[in-house]
Amino acid sequence: MTIARQDAWTHDEDLLLAEVVLRHIREGSTQLKAFEEVGKQLSRTSAACGFRWNSFVRKQYKSGIELAKKQRKEQVVHDPEVERDSIAAVENVTIEEKTPEQEDKESITLQEVILYLTKMDEFFQLDNKEKERISERSLFLERENVRLLEENVLLKEKLKAVEEDYRALMQIMERARKLSVQEDEKANPKVSFQMDKNGNLERVNK
Repeated sequence: MTIARQDAWTHDEDLLLAEVVLRHIREGSTQLKAFEEVGKQLSRTSAACGFRWNSFVRKQYKSGIELAKKQRKEQVVHDPEVERDSIAAVENVTIEEKTPEQEDKESITLQEVILYLTKMDEFFQLDNKEKERISERSLFLERENVRLLEENVLLKEKLKAVEEDYRALMQIMERARKLSVQEDEKANPKVSFQMDKNGNLERVNK
């Protein structure tokens, strides 16, 4: 069983749809048959083909449609009954839309449109969730960056205070050392010797 496609229409598929519909118009056939033929070739439903034709492709081929109708009128058998049926089949969209078969096709088309819109909505919801996730991640990183900058400033201030305390401690230790030396010198005066006139050594207190 062939699965009906739900993907977007390509330019080549639009071109094929236009060619087949215009050919059916020229031959006096119905658009519904044209949609069924294209649907089989593209693995799409005839309803999807009809929806694509009426909503987009038809607007691109207005002059081609008029030319195909003119060619059909030139080729049609000049039998009033045949000509009336042929014209009604090709041109009277209102008659085709009111048939049970066409109404059923239209309901299927509506379901396909709803399915398509639902998928698009889910896609955009996922896209929005991804954007929200990225935005939240970016906000978190910005806050973390601010926190680290503040922490860096505090660490620099602490380092500066430690360096100042270290220099002050060294100065105190240096003063203490000098005081200690002075006290030792006072408690234990240095003793030196010198020679007298006779060549003898004598003790000299400083």
